[in-house]
Amino acid sequence: MTYRLLFVCLGNICRSPSAENIMNHLVQQRGLSQQVQCDSAGTSSYHIGSSPDRRMSAAAQRKLGFPLVGAARQFEATDFEQFDLILAMDQDNYAQMSQLDRQGKYTERLKLMCEFCREHTLRSVPDPYYGGEDGFNFVIDLLVDACNGLLDELIETGAIQG
Repeated sequence: MTYRLLFVCLGNICRSPSAENIMNHLVQQRGLSQQVQCDSAGTSSYHIGSSPDRRMSAAAQRKLGFPLVGAARQFEATDFEQFDLILAMDQDNYAQMSQLDRQGKYTERLKLMCEFCREHTLRSVPDPYYGGEDGFNFVIDLLVDACNGLLDELIETGAIQG
C-alpha cells in the first residue's frame, strides 16, 4: 500500500513544491519509491499551472543538485480523502485547510511541516517569495530537515517499511 503525502503552501510555487521534490529525492535515495507518493498544492489559486518559482528552483539546484519540477494546483476538500498526511507550511495554510474540514473529520491527517524538524526550531516554514537568495536557501535547509524527520517518523511508526 502506498502512503500518500501532500505538501501545502499559499501559491504552490515555492515551499510546497520544494518539500515535494525534496521528499521525492529522499524517498528515492532510501529505496522507498514503491511505498511513498508525494504531491503539493496551494491554498490560493494565484499560480495554477505555473512551474516552481525560478529562484526556489535555483536554490534547490545550488544546494541539492537538482531543479524543482511540477505545476501549481489549488488544494481542494477532496484532497483530505486522497492523502494520508497533509503538511501545511505555516499556520495560515493550516487554518485555511481546517476551514474546509468543518466537521473535523480529517484533523489527524493535517500537520504543520515544521513539527517534523529535528534540527530547526521554527514552527512555520517562512515564505521566501518577497525576500532574497538567503531566504530561498534557508527554506531548502529547513525542508531537508523536516522531510528527513518526517520520513524517519513514518518508518518509526510503521506507516512505511524502512
